Amino acid sequence: MFIQFYFVPLPFIMIEITSLDDSRVSMFSQLTEAQLRMTIEPERGLFIAESPKVIRIALDAGWEPVALLCEHKHITGDAKDIVERLGSSVPVYVGRRELLAQLTGYTLTRGVLCAMRRKPVPTVEEVVRDARRIVVLEAVTDTTNIGAIFRSAAALDMDAVLLTRDTCDPLNRRAVRVSMGTVFQVPWTWLDATVSSLRDYGFRTAAMALRDDSIPLDHPQLAQEPRLAIIMGTEGDGLPQQTISDADYTVRIPMSHGVDSLNVAAAAAVACWQLRIKKTDAPEAKP
Repeated sequence: MFIQFYFVPLPFIMIEITSLDDSRVSMFSQLTEAQLRMTIEPERGLFIAESPKVIRIALDAGWEPVALLCEHKHITGDAKDIVERLGSSVPVYVGRRELLAQLTGYTLTRGVLCAMRRKPVPTVEEVVRDARRIVVLEAVTDTTNIGAIFRSAAALDMDAVLLTRDTCDPLNRRAVRVSMGTVFQVPWTWLDATVSSLRDYGFRTAAMALRDDSIPLDHPQLAQEPRLAIIMGTEGDGLPQQTISDADYTVRIPMSHGVDSLNVAAAAAVACWQLRIKKTDAPEAKP
């Protein structure tokens, strides 16, 4: 009897990781060095997206995957659809949970990481061209706050986010995770000029700061501005005096019980909600 066997190739490249010294996964274990390369050689820079939900959002937004790292169980579980999308051109590294936790230096969230290639950063003009409400982050350095602010900006109809160069990288692994992938949905770029330069694009600027001459967040004039940039400052000292002086408005959030300030992420959420472009109700259909 003649029996013919057929070899059916896997639709993806699965590679077992058994050693912490495997150079093929150095992109996951040496993230700080990868971030440094992003500054020196941005066209070759990588970032890490964590958790299946965040990875799916990044893929849907057109970000290019380079490699996937996950536990065995996720190949046919939470990451099954992601693995299928990657196809045979992107390696999928797998290993035991304990090993992967040691390799990356932390326990994986949902057991899945994806290294992705950075895109060229757009210009300020491109990002704000059709925007009416934007958030400007000056010297905000906490990765959790960056992620939370992006999530609020996405949820509360901000059109874009601009960041000064002394602000944390939005594609930092923790910032991406906290944002729940909204860093891939809200247009953003670096602002190399002064915040006052936004007037060249038709924006009035509102500096969020506690000052005697500030106006409350619900001041009617703010809502009437056709294009408004909401400027948020660093977690400790707030905005520099020069930025406040150059702004068209200095704005405060009215508070009670002797509370004089909010965390920058919380303050950004409140400001985005109050100053968003209000959507008018659709007219009722006539009978």
